This record gives sequence, structure tokens and C-alpha cells, in this order.
Amino acid sequence: MNMNLEQRIKAFAKLGEALRDEIRNPKSEIRNHTNGWFTSENITTAIFSIANNLTKEKLEKWLEKYQITNHQSPITNHQSVGVIMAGNIPLVGFHDFLCVLISGNIFVGKLSSDDKILLPKIAEILIEIEPKFKEKIFFVENFHISKSPKLSIRNPKFFIATGSDNSARYFEYYFEKYPSIIRKNRNSIAILNGSETPEEMRGLGKDVFQYFGLGCRNVSKIFVPEKYDFDIFFKAIYEYQNVINNNKYANNYDYNKTVYLMSKYKILDNGFLLLKEDNALTSPVAVVFYEYYKNIKSLEEKLIEEQNKIQCIVFNSQFHSTLERARVRCGNAQSPELWDYADGVDTLNFLLELT
Repeated sequence: MNMNLEQRIKAFAKLGEALRDEIRNPKSEIRNHTNGWFTSENITTAIFSIANNLTKEKLEKWLEKYQITNHQSPITNHQSVGVIMAGNIPLVGFHDFLCVLISGNIFVGKLSSDDKILLPKIAEILIEIEPKFKEKIFFVENFHISKSPKLSIRNPKFFIATGSDNSARYFEYYFEKYPSIIRKNRNSIAILNGSETPEEMRGLGKDVFQYFGLGCRNVSKIFVPEKYDFDIFFKAIYEYQNVINNNKYANNYDYNKTVYLMSKYKILDNGFLLLKEDNALTSPVAVVFYEYYKNIKSLEEKLIEEQNKIQCIVFNSQFHSTLERARVRCGNAQSPELWDYADGVDTLNFLLELT
């Protein structure tokens, strides 16, 4: 049975309420996970971020710009959409899940082996709230591309795939004849000018360390003016020192430190994070690259050339720049709104135009 948009909005708003209840419940099992990166704290953070967006007001604000003017009329597309999900941080694929279902289409998801538990649990809660979603949500181990014009629900002809640059080449080949969104590696950066407040610097620490820095919205590279005092940065992030108590993070820290020292690279080290001067945007776990800039104009020119590798750019409140690439304030990198689409590609618009 079909649902109109108003019913779907109502169901997801109730899901937001249910997830907030899960967060408050100390006996909730939703935070249990076998992935060593998915700590209870990180899972709670991810669920809280999702629940914070799933309100009637935010959902309606997000959807108002699209051509869905009559909330009483169901969308008639009802296409099966295959979604290949990443597993770098907890529930990183939830927004695609939401977009497919809120648009009236059928979600057919292939979960990452690193995150196979959380989304199915949330799907169960959603189906309990609105049983009609049971016919709209499927999880599969693999997609089998069929040449038959009669594709089944579990073998869709539209795809959203998120992965590495290497996997993206595979997806582009495999799905070349099908309408798709294929996402590649992206990283986020911060641009500092020395006028950051202590609160903003602590926020930058959050942008670096949340989810152990594994998300594409985590800051992996900072640009600083010449002669920048890194003591300011290290003092601000000291409160995140407990990150080193996670064995997986600590192993990465030790490994990268050993490699850099053996290679005689110059590094800055505070005991739980390594800073290395490097032109690259992508840094390893427990490492943040930095690069000096002479003036903002030349930096802007450099970043415009690399904008397809950047997810978002973190600034302080006093910083002025012409760069428009997903600008966010310090501390908000991992708190995207519903309308903040990955890679700047409007997922919902893609889904609403499926025929």
C-alpha cells in the first residue's frame, strides 16, 4: 500500500522521537556493535544527529523547495533504488535511506560489512511505527544486474553508491547503463587565520576527532598562515586526549609515528595526534596534515582546483572568503542538515526524477 508524503513525514518524525528515547534509555541495545571503531559514544552521537534532524519542522523545511506541493498526493514513481553503503562511521548511509523512502521509492540496500547492524535496527523501528514501510525496505547481500526488461524489486535499475576512488571506478563500470549517483573519496579541511576563539578551536578539535576522524566530513587537513603558533591548536584539542585509549586508534597512531620517524619526516606530536606538513588533503588516522598559505587569494585558487576532493570547509566566524564549498563553522562539520548533500549532489532531486 502506498503512503502520501504527509504520512511519510509523520512516520519519520515519530522515528526521530523513538530514536531520542533510545538515546535516553541506558538499557537500549542499539548501541551494541562488534566494530571496534563504533564505540557506544560514537553510535550515540550518530543517532542523536539523525534524531535531531527528524522533526516535522525540519523535514517540511527540507522538502518545501521540491515540486511536492500537495502533501495528500502520493508520489507515483515507486522505483526500486539500489543503495551501496559505506561503513566508515556509524549510520553514514542513513541520509540515502531517508531520501529514498521520503521520495516514495523503494529502498534496496547493500550494507557495508563494517556497519550491518544499526540501519536494520532503525528500519525495524520505522516499520513498527508505519507498517507500510515493510514493502519499501529490503536489504540484500549483492545486486545481480539483469538484462531482462522486467526487473524485480531486489534488482533495481537506479543506484546510489558510496565508496573509495577504487570502488567508484568499479561502480561506474558496473552501473554505466543505469542512472546513478556514485560518490568517491572526499575529505574536509579547515582554514585558520589566527583569530579563532578558544571555543572555536575546541570546536575544530571536535571536527578532527569525532568518529576518530574517519568521516569524509572530519577535518583531515588544516591551512594556516605563515609562522602559525601550533601551541594554540594543541592546547585547544587537549581535552580529546582520551582518543588514544581506543586500541584501534592507538595502533594507527603508533604505526604512523614509527613510519614518519623512520623516514625522518618532521612531525609535531602531542602524544595522541601527529601533525605533518604535507600538500595532500587525505591524512591517515591519528594524523592531520597542515600547509602554510601566504594569502587567502592564492589559497582560494588552489582550493578551487581541488574542490572535487573536498566535502566541506571549516572556517571561524570572522573569516571572509569567496569559497562556497559547503562552508561550516568550527565544531559543526559532523552536524549536517537534511539539505546538506554529500558531494554537493542533490540526492532527493535525483530520486524525484526517476521514471
